[in-house]
Amino acid sequence: MKVAVLGTGGGGRAHAARLLELGHQVYVGTRDTQATLGRSEPDFMGIDPFGQWAAAYPDIELMNFDAAAAAADFVINGIDGANAVRVLSGIGRHLAGKTLMDYAVPFVYNPEQAHPWPTPWGVMPALDPVDHDSLGERIQRAVPAARVVKACVTQEQQTAVDPKSVAGGDHTMFVAGDHDDAKAEVTALLRAYGWQDVLDLGPLVCSRGMEMYSHMHSAIQFALGGARFGIKVMR
Repeated sequence: MKVAVLGTGGGGRAHAARLLELGHQVYVGTRDTQATLGRSEPDFMGIDPFGQWAAAYPDIELMNFDAAAAAADFVINGIDGANAVRVLSGIGRHLAGKTLMDYAVPFVYNPEQAHPWPTPWGVMPALDPVDHDSLGERIQRAVPAARVVKACVTQEQQTAVDPKSVAGGDHTMFVAGDHDDAKAEVTALLRAYGWQDVLDLGPLVCSRGMEMYSHMHSAIQFALGGARFGIKVMR
């Protein structure tokens, strides 16, 4: 399968590397390929420049967002929440009829709040939208011809692509979306990643809960000293 991973951060890199390992043809999308490859310093999250990482994966092709989406049969969105709708709207013609797996969280960094939540790395980002809407729903409205599935939101992407690295894989992955065939396609990929327990939450409106869980995830991780973990739905 030809897969476009939109975004060059740590999450996108995790998916791209795993997809290549599984035998897929992988394109990574970015706003400006020359600028991305020209960076020589870690980003604000401390992640090494993309070019250094890509040197170990010569079979992964870096393209601009438009070209990557056009070349792919299946698209994974890892663009940051503040820019995802704008970027995806601009390439919507290349997303028509395709499954778009979205794992982005609508974080607003360094928010001005009366009662901020201190964290080990600064202030907890705010969520926008929250409660009344979700980033997943906004993306679906912005690109109505795409088939958006929210997934891989409730853990780090390194865990999403390698669930057995936590508790031997005995934890739960969630999906939500309005297109059953697209959810089946995403679930098949998750099974290939190694997920045994995939729980379909239902329509895309459920992405509101998935995105809002991000703060609880952070709280648990702080309590665990930064360790990766999974959650298991017992039924």
